[in-house]
Amino acid sequence: MRTILLGAVLLLLAGAADAQNTRGLLQNTPSTLFTDEDNRLFRDTWSKALEAAADNQTLSWTNPKTGHGGDLTTLRSFEWRGYPCKEVQIRNQAQGRKSDETLNSCKIDGAWKLLSAEQLKK
Repeated sequence: MRTILLGAVLLLLAGAADAQNTRGLLQNTPSTLFTDEDNRLFRDTWSKALEAAADNQTLSWTNPKTGHGGDLTTLRSFEWRGYPCKEVQIRNQAQGRKSDETLNSCKIDGAWKLLSAEQLKK
């Protein structure tokens, strides 16, 4: 499930070339059912969680047109190699499909990057 949600986030945040590489990871996840508006609402909430949410703060998004939505909870803030990082739990739902994943992101050179647990150990 971690790989599937990571793929969803990467697809939403990545460029077209990266999107081609992650498309297969998204089968049967809520994000495959997201509209453009759902994707925008999710991305806006993800950005707010990374930039401004305090630890243990939950931000929610919902699209009243589709009924799709989710919650993003900043579990903790930490530093890795001097970079500010956040661990965020992401719960999304769409048409009965649900996902629940925790991801780590660090702000490196002005941009938030997803990092795996293995990368954080190095």
